[in-house]
Amino acid sequence: MKEHGGKQAGSFTVAQVVGGMRDIECMLYDTSLLDSMEGIRFRGNTIPDLCKNLQKAEGGTEPLPEGVLWTLLTGRYPTDAEFTEFQADLKSREAIPQRTIDLIKNLPRDTHPMAQLSMALMSLQKDSLFAKAYQDGVHKSKYWEVCLEDCLNLLAQIPVVAAMVYRHTYHNSDFIASDPNLDLGGNYAHMMGYSNADFAECIRGYLSMHSDHEGGNVSAHTCHLVGSA
Repeated sequence: MKEHGGKQAGSFTVAQVVGGMRDIECMLYDTSLLDSMEGIRFRGNTIPDLCKNLQKAEGGTEPLPEGVLWTLLTGRYPTDAEFTEFQADLKSREAIPQRTIDLIKNLPRDTHPMAQLSMALMSLQKDSLFAKAYQDGVHKSKYWEVCLEDCLNLLAQIPVVAAMVYRHTYHNSDFIASDPNLDLGGNYAHMMGYSNADFAECIRGYLSMHSDHEGGNVSAHTCHLVGSA
């Protein structure tokens, strides 16, 4: 802010405003960038770069999502030791409270899966470390620490919740327990009920490719607007 606060960020047209702020520069964001010719880059790395340099499942070709997340958070590739530690840390955070499991079970199965996911995630707010710290009067300079913890908790829990929503909707709430020996993408496929190795690789690639949506994306921008409002 001190160095660049007066810099003009861009201009826009009425059509862009009416069209949902398309292509209007409205955020400072450096974790990814989508180029119309080169495609998306994560911290400057292309998808082939990630495939070449990040950890993979045995016999696999897709980067493991945990490695992509590490790269987004730190700006560099994890060492094998860092990856193993980070993967174990995420695994330790994935437990879902019984109240959330009961909530999903009691929802009508024809409720839209995204509505089920939203309600289940909102039920996890009771365990928010940020909410507790805020209530306890934590200083603003420490907000990011508890926000990071909440984000890591949710990133670990979302695959479990999403798989439960899928099994509730399409398999009569026949939930499948998490496998502690699988990576995040492989475990998500397992909890959905798929054991095919190619399907697990597809999930790993899909999660990695969609891990970040480039600067100024609608979800990040919405969070800024909601937080400000």
